[in-house]
Amino acid sequence: MEKGKWRTGERPRRGLAVLHYLFFIFFFTACGSPGDPRPPRPVVPVAVTDLAAQQSGDKVALTFTVPLRSTEGEALDEYPDLEIYRAYTPAGEMAREPVQLIYTIPSALVETYLLDPDPTAPKRVRFEDPVRPEDLQAHGGDQWVYAVRTRVSERRNSAASNVVSLRVLPVPASVGRVQASVTEAGVELRWDAAPPSATAPVVGYRVYRAEIVEGKEAAAASNPAQAELVAPPRLVGVTTAAQWIDPQVEFGRGYRYTVRGVAQHGAESVEAADSDPVVVVTRDTFPPAAPANLVAVVVPATPEAAAYIELSWGISAEPDVAGYHVYRSDGTREEKITQELLPTPSFRDTSVAPGRRYIYRVTATDRAGNESLQSEAVIEAVPSP
Repeated sequence: MEKGKWRTGERPRRGLAVLHYLFFIFFFTACGSPGDPRPPRPVVPVAVTDLAAQQSGDKVALTFTVPLRSTEGEALDEYPDLEIYRAYTPAGEMAREPVQLIYTIPSALVETYLLDPDPTAPKRVRFEDPVRPEDLQAHGGDQWVYAVRTRVSERRNSAASNVVSLRVLPVPASVGRVQASVTEAGVELRWDAAPPSATAPVVGYRVYRAEIVEGKEAAAASNPAQAELVAPPRLVGVTTAAQWIDPQVEFGRGYRYTVRGVAQHGAESVEAADSDPVVVVTRDTFPPAAPANLVAVVVPATPEAAAYIELSWGISAEPDVAGYHVYRSDGTREEKITQELLPTPSFRDTSVAPGRRYIYRVTATDRAGNESLQSEAVIEAVPSP
């Protein structure tokens, strides 16, 4: 045979051998597989376990923590869709899991419902279910029952959350306009009393406060409803009168207030919807009290030193006092003889002249720069040599 050529019939036999080999590999590989291919199981979030419901004015506020892991323990790539379910159960009957889906919060909108936008804060949401007058009329005596499910797959949602129920009550009308003013004692709030109601008479008021993000006070004053808040509003005051003073504020900060009327239905109470919010910036324009007990003592001259007058007075009681100033008069004109604030209630006047009489007064200045009225005057004379 010539070099490089096949013998007659050799090439077909080798090709057949290759086909047998490939079939052998395929057959045994298939036999080694566990079974028919299965579609991947859908990702299912863990169930919500801390659902809570509370009536807030003409809404039912639902709060719960968004699940961030699947039932397999894996972290979810994004927020799940949130499904809100509601049903009505006659009073006295056991509340069962509701099956009517009333609202879905898409994954992309979950962040807008978070109670705290801080990335490190727990992912708790607040959803408000409006209470329509026709629903209240039809189901005012029933229990309103809620549950939540979540999903990341169209194929399957999570198990139902814990079931919560409550009785929804008639709410009083919102209070009228709220006015705020800054006083030395705190922020003073006044509002128009809620109009009388036969179904929900007001028995008192609750005051809610939220701090405004620093630097956003001007924007908040022009649009209180859209103010950027450090944290959600919290209850700070309860009163039966249409006024209240908030003493727990810091000067130099901005606050937003709302007021809710409260109606009593037997052993249960319900709040009205929020009043229109009012924004106030607490600027300290209140000077401290004038120093008291000013005393002046002449220290006579000696061969080594000239005479001088030693002044002392009582420490101011206000905690924000930054220091004191001393004023002196010789009977013709008065001048401030301390250029810098004195940190302590004492001063030595060494610029006096023998044979002259001097009148002294003292003021206190707080950290905001507010200066008090002058103290009562003391008069002292330096002896002639």
